[in-house]
Amino acid sequence: MVLVVGATGLLGTEICRRLTRRGEQVRALIRKTSSPEKVALLTECGAGLCVGDLKDTNSLADACRGVDAIISTASSTLSRQAGDSIESVDDQGQLNLVEAAKAAGVDRFVFVSFRHSANLTFPLADAKAHVENAIKALNFTTIQASWFMEIWLSPALGFDYANATARIYGSGTSPVSWVSFQDVAEMCVLTLRHPAAERRTIEVGGPEPLSPLEVVARFEQIGGRPFKIEQIPEEALRAQFEAATDSMQKSFAALMLGYSFGDSINSKPIQDEFGIELTSIDKYARRVLEAHPV
Repeated sequence: MVLVVGATGLLGTEICRRLTRRGEQVRALIRKTSSPEKVALLTECGAGLCVGDLKDTNSLADACRGVDAIISTASSTLSRQAGDSIESVDDQGQLNLVEAAKAAGVDRFVFVSFRHSANLTFPLADAKAHVENAIKALNFTTIQASWFMEIWLSPALGFDYANATARIYGSGTSPVSWVSFQDVAEMCVLTLRHPAAERRTIEVGGPEPLSPLEVVARFEQIGGRPFKIEQIPEEALRAQFEAATDSMQKSFAALMLGYSFGDSINSKPIQDEFGIELTSIDKYARRVLEAHPV
């Protein structure tokens, strides 16, 4: 049985869906306050439910009982729940989970992290590093994902493809290996039982590094209309980073700076090794533009 932590999130729900399709028994960790709609999606895909919280060590002991593997995607970054923070969830909460896994004899642990610039130190990166280090005592796989296209190339962060406007962080000329959350979910599922993924950190990006301005050009070509571009200078992003007063603000400012620096990965070796077909920007653009016709 596989325990999925962060199961009600975008990535976690997709992982549960893909695991059950492969015949895995899945236990999804949810909270009493989880959205009924998100819980219903987990039930529909065949996942079993377990109520618990990363901040509650007793509930984690119950959640880990009888499972042989854990996949954790949990993060406070998109949470609106009271008491959630980078310190309580991404750092100590995940460390609580690692300790619960050890105590329950759960050896296999897949952890979703992210790639970030070594030039920046910020709370979310520190938390991820703490967990990456802690799971080395287990049969671990760390998935270090590049920038999720469904997040960073979405209206929520200023890339409004429906209205042909795009907010660009920095110069917009540094290539990024934009990756689909669906492909990261697939990598979690593929690596879970794959011997070559054991005790290993795997970097996962999309098939083609493109700068933000190149992404805009692809959307313009596929959608057949020009975009209006708003650029946030790197100096403004750095000033926001320096002025941030709490860990969440600091981390989001750092992530925007990291976007401006770029993040290019050669994904072909991973594609060849694990047999995964990665989603291109063109495919993503066609999908979202068809869903939002002019």
